[in-house]
Amino acid sequence: MHLPPYFARFRPRLLSSLAGYTRERFAKDAGAGLTVGIVALPLAMAFAIASGLKPEAGIWTAIIAGALIAALGGSAVQIGGPAGAFIVIVYGIVERYGLANLLISTACAGVLLFALGLFRLGTLVRYVPVSIVVGFTNGIAVLIALSQLKDLLGLRIAKMPADFFSQLRAIGEHIGTLNPYALALGLACLMGLLIWPRLFDTQTRYANAFANRFIRLIQAGEGLQLKRATRLAARLPGPIVALLTLTLLAYALQLPVETIGTRFGGIPRTLPVFSLPDFSWATVRLLVAPTITIALLGAVESLLCARVADQVSGLSRHDPNQELMAQGIANFVVPFFGGMPATGTIARTVTNVRAGASSPVAGLVHALTLVVVVLAAAPLAVHVPLAVLAGILLYVAWNMGEWREFGELRHASNHYRLIMLGTFFLTVVFDLTVALQVGLLMACVLFVKRMSSLFKVELVSRSDEEASFRLQGSLFFGAVAKLDPILNVVESAPQGLSVRLDLQSLQSLDTSGLDVLEQLHKAIVARGGRLVLAGLNAQPRDVMTRYGFLKKVDLL
Repeated sequence: MHLPPYFARFRPRLLSSLAGYTRERFAKDAGAGLTVGIVALPLAMAFAIASGLKPEAGIWTAIIAGALIAALGGSAVQIGGPAGAFIVIVYGIVERYGLANLLISTACAGVLLFALGLFRLGTLVRYVPVSIVVGFTNGIAVLIALSQLKDLLGLRIAKMPADFFSQLRAIGEHIGTLNPYALALGLACLMGLLIWPRLFDTQTRYANAFANRFIRLIQAGEGLQLKRATRLAARLPGPIVALLTLTLLAYALQLPVETIGTRFGGIPRTLPVFSLPDFSWATVRLLVAPTITIALLGAVESLLCARVADQVSGLSRHDPNQELMAQGIANFVVPFFGGMPATGTIARTVTNVRAGASSPVAGLVHALTLVVVVLAAAPLAVHVPLAVLAGILLYVAWNMGEWREFGELRHASNHYRLIMLGTFFLTVVFDLTVALQVGLLMACVLFVKRMSSLFKVELVSRSDEEASFRLQGSLFFGAVAKLDPILNVVESAPQGLSVRLDLQSLQSLDTSGLDVLEQLHKAIVARGGRLVLAGLNAQPRDVMTRYGFLKKVDLL
């Protein structure tokens, strides 16, 4: 079956990756998938809880969406699932529209994502300016950190509001209910996550200090066992180490802190049940804004993640259209099992690559690992302190933000500063939907201003019989006002003045520019003169030919 040229082929990366697949590659993929699956468990629960959902919503999203994105996606090593970038969006939608409408928005966003990929629009996502991406990413990181202060401090707030200033007010009003045990657990988790990766990095001073502390044990004949233990510890993901050790500590000491069990009653040990949310077209019309937000954010995050995966892994480039179609299928299916929006996750994808993954098989093993862990260890999750999950999310927010960009603003242009800071503050104060809309609008306006400033009109010569001008750049709707001096010359000149336009440096022309040239031609002819065009390039010539303008003027 031959598809029209404007349709993308549906060809998952998994099919080509299995060609020539060996046992050695499977062993590496299985090890990587096992590692990422363990890393994903605490993150999935934390993302769901922070989004105002039950922890199992994040877990089943990581399993179902992770498996679908791995099996159907266009990247060899990308890991899909719930992401920190969605926390603020999901929480706001649940607060404003309710859980059922979140599921409908997610499914509709899945359809939109699939359509973007099907019609080969995946490359358009790359046109979103970096300043907007950095702005809303840092803004989301700030909101994630703010939303976790309640659980980090152990505050007794019945329902955390969704907007920035209301959250600040709620935290200030309930600061007297601070739980020192929760704060100690959360800070211990955060500090542990910051130190853990540096502890076993041979290029950091932490690692050198760690080695010096145990050098006597090595000399005493226990070096082999210590080296093995160190290698094993270095492979353990920091979030898992923090989750297990601090949960055991809180359970052993019977610390009075809120846990998953006290708030949610635990995690079911059964597979999710397929169910249909209440659906009506009237509801869908109300959910256009959140649907577009989920789809746009999911597309940007997944394709950014895929590009990072290409750079880190050194494998062949991803297919952006296939990736969007896979993301669309995953987001369409997940809501029917009580899940939340999913996208590509940079941290888990990089972990997957560094653990040795070379194909989507690792992503499938990651999903299977989560299934086994959840079904086997679900009863133990009731003891996990929410302050520990808050510490994990604060670490995620810190890593998520591109904070160095604020320091680099002194080297950036005023346009970049305006777009980045504007998007950042709008994300924090209002929401991501407003930030993206205004950010893209500002980017378009500033781009038009910049392009119009590059268009030049130069007077070459002038006499009573002829005036000659040179046009440089692009004559489009944002630059048409710059032809007013030519009209002024024509209107103030004696009868019979001809105008010669040197268009050799005119790169492009749109219909607004052509309309101004039509007006100029009419004004010249009305005074008995001629309009002469010289040095036409291909694009302006094509536009003038299609609209019949070349038949009215003289050419050189």
